[in-house]
Order: sequence, then structure tokens, then C-alpha cells
Amino acid sequence: MEMSKYAARRQGAKSSTVAKAAKKPAPAAAPRAAQGPIIRPVNPGDLSGVVKVDQRNTGVAKRDYWQDQYERYLRRPKERFFLVGEFEGRIVGFAIGEVRAWEFGSPPCGWVFALGVDPSVRLRNIGSQLIDAISEHFKCAGMRKLRTMLRRDDNLNLSFFRSLGMMAGPFIQLEKDLEE
Repeated sequence: MEMSKYAARRQGAKSSTVAKAAKKPAPAAAPRAAQGPIIRPVNPGDLSGVVKVDQRNTGVAKRDYWQDQYERYLRRPKERFFLVGEFEGRIVGFAIGEVRAWEFGSPPCGWVFALGVDPSVRLRNIGSQLIDAISEHFKCAGMRKLRTMLRRDDNLNLSFFRSLGMMAGPFIQLEKDLEE
């Protein structure tokens, strides 16, 4: 049985004396299952779809914010990942994350700080596929841990991330009103 180029590269990294530090090649777009979504890196033409998905979930159109995020992620493509889910020719989801290191003593890890799925396709596993894909990007960047942050009362997303095996981590987020 012939090994794929990707599997051969991974095997080569495993046998290397610096295997733990070796970074794997970034994964390509996820293969399309029959009638399923395509998970892939964002393109400039996808931003209007990202804005629509976000607006459907938050009620606020943030075109400038998403344009800024896109430009920010272009500057460090080996550490920052902006993926979209495309289904039936339209953008129906997105995930954004980056490698963060040593914030308050935290070793380098992958952080997902934005995830959105159009409510009309929410039960098609697009969110799970986006998290799986961004997790692969983090693994290829040498990360061994995935983190995110949610509102305590966001039961929908808490349930979603917990269904993926995520649980409370070792940090507590604190805040203070600056207008006192």
C-alpha cells in the first residue's frame, strides 16, 4: 500500500531526532463528502459571506472588523488561521484561531477566538468540521492544546465545545469596568 505524500512527510517527521519540534505541513482544504461542506482557508471574496453568517448570529454587521481580521491573518499564515465552511455555493460558517504563547505562563497553544455557523445549517456538523480542520492546522504548527473562551451563559456554544471534549481549563478570566 502506497503512502500519501502527507503521510510520508508525517512519518519522516516522526523518525527525525527533532520530531517534537518539527512542524508539519499545513493541511489543504478538507475533502468534500457527498453533499457535504467544503472547509477551506478564507479568500477575499468570502468576507461578505462571513459578515452575513456573523450578522445572523449576533444581529450586527461588522464588515470593517472582518476585513481587518482577514488582513491580520494574512500577515502570519503559519500561526493564524481563518477558515470557512462552504455549502451549496455559499459561506455557511467560519473559524478563526491563532497560536498564542506565554500569556500568564501558558505554554504555546492554539486559540479559537471566533466560530460562527449559519443557523439554517447548524445540524449539518459544519461547526465540528471547522474545529477539526483548525485543530489540524494547530497540530501542524506543533501545538498540543486547543483553547477558547465563552460567556458563562452561552449554553449553545458551551454544549457544542463540551461535545467535542473540551472542558474548563486552568485559567480564570477577570475583568473590571474602566468607567467608574
